[in-house]
Amino acid sequence: MNISTRFGLMLLGLSVVSFRLQAQHGSNDASPKGTLVYPDEKHFKNIQQLTFGGDNAEAYFGFDSKAIVFQRTNPKEGLDCDQIFYGMLPESNKDKFKYKLVSTGKGRTTCAYLMPDGAHVLYASTHIATDSCPPVPDRKVLKKYVWPIYDSYDIFVSDLRGKVLQQLTKQPGYDAEATISPNGDKIVFTSTRNGDLDLFTMDMDGRNVKQITHELGYDGGAWFSPNGKKIVWRASRPKTAAEVKEYKDLLAQGLVAPTNMEVFVANVDGSDVRQVTNLGKANWAPNFTPDGKHIIFASNHEYERGFPFNMYIVNLDGTGLEKISHDGGFDAFPMFSPDGKKLIFSSNRNNGGTHDTNVFICDWVD
Repeated sequence: MNISTRFGLMLLGLSVVSFRLQAQHGSNDASPKGTLVYPDEKHFKNIQQLTFGGDNAEAYFGFDSKAIVFQRTNPKEGLDCDQIFYGMLPESNKDKFKYKLVSTGKGRTTCAYLMPDGAHVLYASTHIATDSCPPVPDRKVLKKYVWPIYDSYDIFVSDLRGKVLQQLTKQPGYDAEATISPNGDKIVFTSTRNGDLDLFTMDMDGRNVKQITHELGYDGGAWFSPNGKKIVWRASRPKTAAEVKEYKDLLAQGLVAPTNMEVFVANVDGSDVRQVTNLGKANWAPNFTPDGKHIIFASNHEYERGFPFNMYIVNLDGTGLEKISHDGGFDAFPMFSPDGKKLIFSSNRNNGGTHDTNVFICDWVD
């Protein structure tokens, strides 16, 4: 997630794998069957669909740009809630993408990231608390769209055979949404250990934990800039008494409403916080472009009913907003490869009118 959601792919109004993101979403009627790329998507070249069927999202490159990890749910395969998979990227569009399970297969997992050595995986999991999938909120009773914040989530390191080697977080409360600095020395993650949803950093071994956000509201889905000096993340900022009460009441139940979020940037120590977007609705899944001068993110701000979601690029000061994807359903979780040549993202496109969300990769054209 990244609530990256990243909260086990509970995406805003969608039934996507995890951000995250577990609700019902509409069929992709606006996307013609067989559509991989739209005429207005001028930055996408040589697009390839990597997964087929189920909900697949939060696909992120390893440090060498040759492999990815992602989370997948598909009840038809016995995957009732998100598990983490690893695969080497195909060398050409003619090659099939092959992947394997690298999480325990127990509980719910989310927010995976390859370690700098390429041989280990960082992810959050609830498997210590229970082997089964944790319950999802009854939104018909709550009468609002919410994400669960499972306090059984902790952050682990496993090898590529699925063996857990280390538990990095052991504090009570939610610990998830972890990503690693390009310098390979720091992890940023979201935690409720202080009673709120804030960002923290820690060393690669889980030591030297530092809180870096302090305002009331949900702070999550953080990423480092290419030089490791800045972070970008999504945040809610309840202001009125009613908003603050709703946020606190939901948080006390292990829930958060993710329908109003904006994108923020700061130095890696949390100083010099700046709000990048002020678009309204849900602006999330942000990441840096390879030059570190722009932010790529997902948003539903153009649509009164809160759907579809498309991807956008904006300058760090909030100017120069450009829409870069045009599917009529869901485009999100963008990440550039470390070498800057490719973009990977999750989308409802080419799903044959089903609810499937799949992973796509393309060459990036400036």
